[in-house]
Amino acid sequence: MIETRYHDSVNVLQASSSSAATAPFDRAEWYALIAATGITPLIAAASDAGHTAALALTANGGRITPLRNWYSFTWRALAPAGAAGDRLLAAIAQDLKHHGWRVTLEPVPGEDGSAERLAQAFRVAGWKVMVEQSDTNHILPVRGRSFAEYWAGRPGQLRTTLKRKAKKVDTQVLTHFDAGVWDEYEAIYAASWKPAEDHPAMLRAFAKAEGAAGRLRLGVARAEGVAVAAQCWTVENSIAYIHKLAHLESHKPLSAGTTLSAALFAHVIDTDRVELVDFGTGDQSYKADWMEDLRPRYRIDCLDPAQVRSWAPLVKRMMRRRRG
Repeated sequence: MIETRYHDSVNVLQASSSSAATAPFDRAEWYALIAATGITPLIAAASDAGHTAALALTANGGRITPLRNWYSFTWRALAPAGAAGDRLLAAIAQDLKHHGWRVTLEPVPGEDGSAERLAQAFRVAGWKVMVEQSDTNHILPVRGRSFAEYWAGRPGQLRTTLKRKAKKVDTQVLTHFDAGVWDEYEAIYAASWKPAEDHPAMLRAFAKAEGAAGRLRLGVARAEGVAVAAQCWTVENSIAYIHKLAHLESHKPLSAGTTLSAALFAHVIDTDRVELVDFGTGDQSYKADWMEDLRPRYRIDCLDPAQVRSWAPLVKRMMRRRRG
C-alpha cells in the first residue's frame, strides 16, 4: 500500500536524491541551499515496497511550484525508474489535490523522459495537464574531440578574437574553492552589466561545497594583476555545467571573457574529458558561438477540474487552443 507524506524539511530527500541524482540540481544539498534563502519546502514523498519517490515543491495560496530559483538549470522528480516509480508519482499527484488546485512544474527536461513521465503521472491522477516549452538549453556534445578540434569549428570571428586578445590577459582555472578568487568574482559581477545576484550567499556556499567535492572549476582572468573576468563551472558525471560568468565592462576591449571561456572549455574537454557542456537556460545569442545543440525545457501546468478555482484558467486554456 502506497503511503504519501509531506515534510517541510529537505532532509527527507537524502534517500531519494542520492539514487536519482544526475545533476547538481537533483541533490538534497541543492534543495537545502534553496530552502536556506527563505523558501518554505513542501516535500511530497510516497513509498511502497522499499521504493520511495519525492517531489521537492513549495506552495503559496493553493499554487504549487517547484522548490527552485534562477540558479536551477532543471527541475525533475526524484523517483526510481520503471513502473514502481510511475505508481509512486501518480500517488503523489493524486494526493496533491488536498494541498492545492494548480501545480506548475518547470523547467523540466525532456531528453531523459522527465517531462512526459510527470505529465502522465498527473493525467493518471485526474489533473488537466498542459505541456509547453518554457525555455531553451544550449549544449555542446563533445563527441570525443580535443579542444583544438572543437575550436577549429568555432565561428571565424570568435577564433580571431582569441588569437588577437589571448596574450592580453592571464587566465587561471582552479579546481578548489578559493575565498580570495571568489571575492574577485563577486566584485566583477557587482560591477558588470548583469542584474544583481538574487542570493549571492547561496552561490558562494554552493561553490565552496563543490570545491570540497572536487567538482568546482573556478576561472579568473587578470590584466596587469587586476581581475577582469571570472566564471563558475562545475563538472560531474562527464558533464560540465556553466553556472555563472561575468566581466568588467570597463575592460571590455580586452575580450577577457572570451579568453577565459576558451581556457575553461580547454580544461573540461582535454583534462576532465567531459562528454557534454551544459550552458543552462536562456537563449542568448552569444551562446550559439560556443555551443552546437539545443534542448527544450518544459512547463507542465496541471489544473484540478474538481476545484472551482481551476475553472477560469481551464476556460482560458480551451480558448487559447481554439485560437491556435
